[in-house]
Amino acid sequence: MRVAVQEAPFDLGQESIDFARGRHEMGAIVTFTGLVRDSPEDPLQAMEIEHYPGMTEAALADIAEQAIARFDLGDALVIHRFGRLEPGALIMMVATAARHRGNAFEGAEFLMDYLKSRAPFWKREISANGAEWVAARDADEDALKRW
Repeated sequence: MRVAVQEAPFDLGQESIDFARGRHEMGAIVTFTGLVRDSPEDPLQAMEIEHYPGMTEAALADIAEQAIARFDLGDALVIHRFGRLEPGALIMMVATAARHRGNAFEGAEFLMDYLKSRAPFWKREISANGAEWVAARDADEDALKRW
């Protein structure tokens, strides 16, 4: 298992290749990558992401360990960026490996639902109209309830 909270960009292709390498006992690998999304109504200039070093990594490691145990995963990877990111930038990546695809998909979805609603990150969107903190959405909370 690997958890990385970093300011630097990551190479999606290389991370996927590295995660898949040598997984002879696994039958499935699922990856998901999140991008900074623009808004047509109020074009986004940037998103700023803050976190508490140490606490954030520990929280992500804990949820990744839960996913591995709960979904019988062979491994999990979570990468999440912080700092100032422009629209289209890679913001995060989740990868799961399992003997069977259902476990890999469920593990990835579990991690994504957690990251979207509970991970200790604070996001602020900056546009020509000013800056606004991103509030939790009901849909994200509802998605987390299924677990």
